[in-house]
Amino acid sequence: MFHWLRDHNRTEARKRRFPAEWEEFVRKNVIHYSLLEDAERAELQAMMQVFLEEKEWEGCGGLELTDEIRVTIAAQACLLQLGLPHDYYRNVETILIYPSTVVPPERRVGVFERVDGPLEPDTPILGQAFAQGPVILVWDAVLHGARHPEQGHNVVYHEFAHKLDMLDGSADGTPPLADREQLDKWVAVCTREFLRLRSLAENGHKTFLDSYGAKNEAEFFAVATEEFFDRPLALQQHAPDLYRVLSDYYLQDPAARVNRTRAVKEE
Repeated sequence: MFHWLRDHNRTEARKRRFPAEWEEFVRKNVIHYSLLEDAERAELQAMMQVFLEEKEWEGCGGLELTDEIRVTIAAQACLLQLGLPHDYYRNVETILIYPSTVVPPERRVGVFERVDGPLEPDTPILGQAFAQGPVILVWDAVLHGARHPEQGHNVVYHEFAHKLDMLDGSADGTPPLADREQLDKWVAVCTREFLRLRSLAENGHKTFLDSYGAKNEAEFFAVATEEFFDRPLALQQHAPDLYRVLSDYYLQDPAARVNRTRAVKEE
C-alpha cells in the first residue's frame, strides 16, 4: 500500500505544470540548464517536482528558505540522476541550508563505533553529506557554483555525488554500477587517475582536478563529478578515459551538450 501511494503521488507530481517562476530561477542560476535539449529539460522538471515535494528542507543559521533556494538546489541534484535509473535519492531525507560558511556541530561517537584516534577537528565547510543523515549545503556557495561552472567547483554536485556513492552502503568512490564489466573498467581507470592526482598533489605540482580529490577515493569521485558537469571539455582533454567512465555511469555527455550549444550559436 505504501509503495502504491508513493508511486501515485510521484506520478501526480510529475504531471503538474512546472511553475514559470521556478523555470526563471533555474535559467538564471543554473548555467547547465540552458545546455539541455527540450526532452531532457522536461524530464528534469518532472524529477524536480518529486524531489522538491518528498525532501525535508530546512533553513539554518537564520536563513529564510525560499523557492529560489530550493529550486536551484533541486535542479542541480536532479541533473546528476537525469540519465540514471533512480529512486529520487532514497538515501536523502533532509537538506539543511545555511546562508554562508558553517562549522558543523560536534560529531558524537556512536554507541558501537570504535575510535582509534582523535576525531577530525571542527572546521568551516561549504557542504557535507552523511551516510545516514542529511545533506548540508551553504547557499552562497551553491549559488556561486551554479552560476560559474567555468571554475569547476559545485558543492551540490559534490555532496550529491557522495550520496550516489553511498547508495551501496559505503563511501568508497564507486557508486552502484550496471555490471562486472563496467565495474572493472571503473576500478582500472579511477584507480589510475586517483593515484596520478595523489602523486602530483604530494609533490606540489599543479593539478587539473582539485587536489582535495587526492584525500581518498570518495572525494576523488565527488571532485571528478564536479569537473564532468562543470568543465567537460577540459576533463575530456585532460583525462579522456576518466571522462568516458563517468559518461558511461551517468549516461550523459556534457561535452556534447557544450559543443552542440556552441555550434548553434555560431550558425
